[in-house]
Parts: sequence; C-alpha cells; structure tokens
Amino acid sequence: MAVPPAEPTPSPTPSLAPPSSPHAGARVTRRGLIGAAGAIAAGAALTPVVPADTSAEAATAPAADAAAPGPGTTSETFPRTRAQTATGEAPVEAAFPIGYVGVRWTGTREATGGAIRLTGAGAAGAADGIDSTAGSWQPLSEHGCSDGEGGALLIPVDREDRASGYELRAPDGATDLRSTAIDTTRGPARKVAVPRDRTRLRGVAYLSRAAWGADEKLRFKPDGTENSPQTYYPFQTLTVHHTATANGDANPAATVRAMYHLHAVTNDWGDIGYHFLVDEKGEIYEGRYSGEGGTPAHDAHGKLVTAFHTGGYNGGNLGIALIGNLVKQGPTAAARTALTDLVRSLVRFHGVDPQAKVTYTNPISGVKREVDEISGHRDWLATECPGAVMYGELAALRKAAATG
Repeated sequence: MAVPPAEPTPSPTPSLAPPSSPHAGARVTRRGLIGAAGAIAAGAALTPVVPADTSAEAATAPAADAAAPGPGTTSETFPRTRAQTATGEAPVEAAFPIGYVGVRWTGTREATGGAIRLTGAGAAGAADGIDSTAGSWQPLSEHGCSDGEGGALLIPVDREDRASGYELRAPDGATDLRSTAIDTTRGPARKVAVPRDRTRLRGVAYLSRAAWGADEKLRFKPDGTENSPQTYYPFQTLTVHHTATANGDANPAATVRAMYHLHAVTNDWGDIGYHFLVDEKGEIYEGRYSGEGGTPAHDAHGKLVTAFHTGGYNGGNLGIALIGNLVKQGPTAAARTALTDLVRSLVRFHGVDPQAKVTYTNPISGVKREVDEISGHRDWLATECPGAVMYGELAALRKAAATG
C-alpha cells in the first residue's frame, strides 16, 4: 500500500528544484504521444479519516453522469462507490454488502495480534444455514505489508459472502485504529464517457481513469474545491510497489476503485496514490490525475505530477504498483511483461538510464537520497513493499528496461 505524503503543499515555483528533465519545455500533448490508435488519451504522519456520506438517501440515490459522451468516446456504466468509516474495535454494520475493508493504524507497522472477522448473512466461516452470524477470525498479518509509521491494508471480502459488517482486533501496540467498509460493485449506476479506442502511452496500452470507473468527484471537497491540486516537477526516479492486496483478483478494476476511495477520501489525499497500476493479466491502469494537456502522469511539458506513494519523497518520483501480494511469489508473466513495457517507455521518454544510480533531491524540502533510477518502496522507507520476491526482480527489470 502507498503511504501518506510528507511534503507540505508546494508553491507553484519551488525555491529548490531538481535538474530539468530533458523533455521539460518540449510541447507535448496527450494526443500527440498516444498516437492515432488512441486519440484520447511516506515516513509521514497519518492523516485523519474523513467520514463518507452513509445516509440511506446517499446509499440509494442515483449519481449524476460524470460526462456526456462526445467525439471519440462512448458511454459506459459503473457502480457508484459506497463507503462507511469507523474507529476503534466496536462492531461495524454497513448499510450495504461489503466488498473490501480498509484498515489503518499507527504505533507499529507489525500486524501481529490483529484480526478481522466478517458478520452478517453468509459471512465466511459462519455456521451453516444461520444468518447474521460472525465468521472466523482471520489474522491481519495475512494481508500485505505496512509502512514505517503504521499499518495500511485493503482486505477483500468474498463476493459470495455478502457480509454486511465486521469486527476488528487491533494489532499489538497499535493505536488510532480506523477502518472503512467499501462497496465498488453493487452501488447505484453512474454513466461515464470512456474513450472508444484503446488508449496508449507511447505504444503501451492502458486503461484511462474513465475506463476503470474513476469518479472524478472524489477529488473534490464538499465545497467544490480540489482536495489536492496538481503540482508538477521534473522526473527524477521511478519506484515500484505492490498493493499488498489479494492475489488471484477476479475484479482488479473494482479493487482499483476501492483503493482510489481509500486514498482519496479516507486518507484525505485527494486521489489514488500511484501514477500507474498493473494487474495480474497485464492490464495497466492510469492512476493519479494529471490534467488534460499532457500524457498520463505528466503535464503538457513532460513534468511529472506529484502523487502520494512514497511519503517524504514524492516530488519527481513516479510510482507504479503491481496489484497483488508479492512477498512470497513473483508477478505473473503478463504483469511482468506489462511492467517492463511501461517502465521502458517511461525511461525512454525521460531520457534516463534505468540501470543508473542517482541522487534524488526532494524539490520542496531539499532532502537528498542515493537510490537506483528504478528502486523499490523499501529503498526509501521501512516497509516490505514491493514484496521480497518482487524486490529481488528489480535488477532484471532495470536490465530489461534498458534493452528491447
């Protein structure tokens, strides 16, 4: 999982900036970069939970269309995300069938002693034929890795369980336990204008935010102001993550939507923490919103939009997350190929050597760090991310990105 950003809100013209990107100043557009085939293109303090609207009216009212289809787009239907937040270990009963439970805590990054059990009709492990019972306790340690300041998990709920509640046990030594019940598959329908043709980034196919069902309203506060306005800095380095979610994900787009809500609303970051995500079938998802003038993750001048994946080191640092848990197993062949293609395209776009060592300089704080041009999350912070097996593959990724 990504960790909260440590950088303060930057000014438009920082006093301390990294070396210019070789593409900074070159006028590039999303249309020009993706080509005719796709004409549209942490060590930080945890942030407080922002309660979601969980009223009965909010849970059932139809959402307004995100956009009417125009030239080059078609209308697709996605379910509106529903969420309900809670604190502490008190039992939670949601107003909808739960698809995921997001859990965060501070005080320790270990999940030892932490556990969750589902409640409600069909809860996993419930007695046969008995409704509204509790399932068996499942250790939180089975679900992913944690950052240096605490834990951050996104736990899937079996679609057949239709659990409507859960109970939590806090990990040993944990404080400030918070959780969010999320549904990204059964909510009221909302229509979205989606690119008709396959979108591509310098030849690499990807799903645009619209194509995976991102609700752009989540980026805004109730008063209509954007929660985390985009800031851009020259590219310096690329960091690989895993999401620490379940392997064998049957609906990764739903998982991306759940992660988006967890990051944007619950964590109060204003958007999903990564620039790109890659699922086990090799599908690439556009992450952090970067505006309409440039290629995904960049502005019209080739500068990188600041995301929220490596707290304290986000400016100029491009984050890619593999969907799944890569602690004990590596990525699928399809995911490995897609990641390699994406990384190769990005390093060529920025004109950098993927096998180089670089000195990263935070464009806001001036903090420096010696890292590989392509690094893992654990090279920056105390975390298992991107998983032990994936971390062992980074050398091969750097070599593959330099060839082909």
